[in-house]
Amino acid sequence: MGHRFAEIAFTESVQEVQQALGSREGYASMSGGEDYNHKLSGAEAAFILERDSFYMASVGETGWPYIQHRGGPAGFVRILDEQTIGFADFSGNRQYVSTGNFRKDDRVALFFMDYANKRRLKMLGRVEQVQVDDYERMAELELDDYRARVERGFIIKIEGFDWNCPQHITPRYSEGQVQQLVTPLTDEIQQLKASLADSTKTIPRTEKTMELGDGSLSLQISGIRQLTPRVRAYELRHPEGGELPSFTAGAHVQIPVQLEDGKTVYRHYSICSNPKRRDMYEIAVLLDDEGQGGSRAVHSGFEIGLTLHCQPPENYFGLHDDDRPAVLIAGGIGITPIKAMAQTLKCRGTDMQLHYAGRDGGEMAFLDRLQREFGEQINCYRSQQDERMDLAHILSSAASDSLIYICGPERLIAGVVSTAESLGIDLERIRSERFSAAPEAGSQAIDVELSRSGIQIEVAADQSILDAMLEQGVAASFGCRTGNCKSCVLKVVEGEVDHRDTALSAEERTQQRLMTPCVSRAIGKKLVLDI
Repeated sequence: MGHRFAEIAFTESVQEVQQALGSREGYASMSGGEDYNHKLSGAEAAFILERDSFYMASVGETGWPYIQHRGGPAGFVRILDEQTIGFADFSGNRQYVSTGNFRKDDRVALFFMDYANKRRLKMLGRVEQVQVDDYERMAELELDDYRARVERGFIIKIEGFDWNCPQHITPRYSEGQVQQLVTPLTDEIQQLKASLADSTKTIPRTEKTMELGDGSLSLQISGIRQLTPRVRAYELRHPEGGELPSFTAGAHVQIPVQLEDGKTVYRHYSICSNPKRRDMYEIAVLLDDEGQGGSRAVHSGFEIGLTLHCQPPENYFGLHDDDRPAVLIAGGIGITPIKAMAQTLKCRGTDMQLHYAGRDGGEMAFLDRLQREFGEQINCYRSQQDERMDLAHILSSAASDSLIYICGPERLIAGVVSTAESLGIDLERIRSERFSAAPEAGSQAIDVELSRSGIQIEVAADQSILDAMLEQGVAASFGCRTGNCKSCVLKVVEGEVDHRDTALSAEERTQQRLMTPCVSRAIGKKLVLDI
């Protein structure tokens, strides 16, 4: 027995059309093997229990199908067992078409929709009507806290089901979902208002600074958009409306940020707008309450009209310039450089696949726009819906000459590298950029000796070697502070290095004995560096 849904739906005529239009080969695997799609797994059960409505189709004696909407509170459709669902049928209009149709033909088709996350589950089954005076069976279906008159119950034995692709589903949000997205923003507004009211009571009112930084490139904030509850996009333009310097996909711009202690620092943010545009840059900033304060300062202090004197765009994560195919992998806010890469590759006509992972669709920046722009070229993975990125499948199915670009948390980059090694993929094909330089969990304190300076430094477990050197007044050069450039590279005189950067080649690490003190550490307790 094969895929049960396919056995029912893919009739001889359907298969002829699939063959003629080129999709039959993709469905061939559904025609044989073990029946795996007539019993609900945890994923299907959870999906159904989250729905507050569905569409139901019956067939009348005239042969015409009839589609009806059924609704109630979330979870009004009950999971009775792995092959049976049921629900109480609340009073509505009095046509009773579905009810009558089921007396002659017990076949039913159901369509469950999750518009917000662009998911849909279609199901085929056979329905049994339960009379309202069948108290024992109705007890399994009725809701104690929903004030609606129940006319009957329906119990459906599942014959088969299948998930549909998300194409062409326009995201729509319920009042509760909108409230969930808006509440953090309204709470933040109230906190800011309270903070502003307190500050005006104790601090003399002065003109607010509308310029920040001392870089050679002036950019003015011309627009701010809330992409997700924690991600804001900032549109940056020339103060006088002129064209901005060109940049390539994967580039970043160094933005001045004023921290809570009044100190101005520069933070690197990927330019996520299309490189073809010269009228503006767009960056997207994730609010990280556990970070070093840069993102909090951006979210609380950046407003329209603020002029930022920045450093010009630089690129440590550039795309290849030939026609080799590409696999783009993004995790969370790592989508920012990957978005520009995908747009560049599409413009070139280069074969490309985009894989984007996040906690939930509502927290994945640019998701709707990317799905509209790239269609079948984008694959999305939402961990809260148990959608996991299968790195082995992604890498093994990629063309042998494809280049692989990753931006995201350290665990994602490490997972891609280790999977590639296990598959025998040349690591030179993998290019990555991390967006955080926070020391990995489990890092230990180490001692560092600077051979030419004669300085001994104790580096804490939660501190980078570079930060420890700067605290001691060492005149060390640096750039990205995330291991993506080579600005801080030093030669290792003694000790073994745990390399955590993405900038150095194997030869530079082994033969030249170089390391990046912004992210890399010691294997052991001590390193001696040539500085």
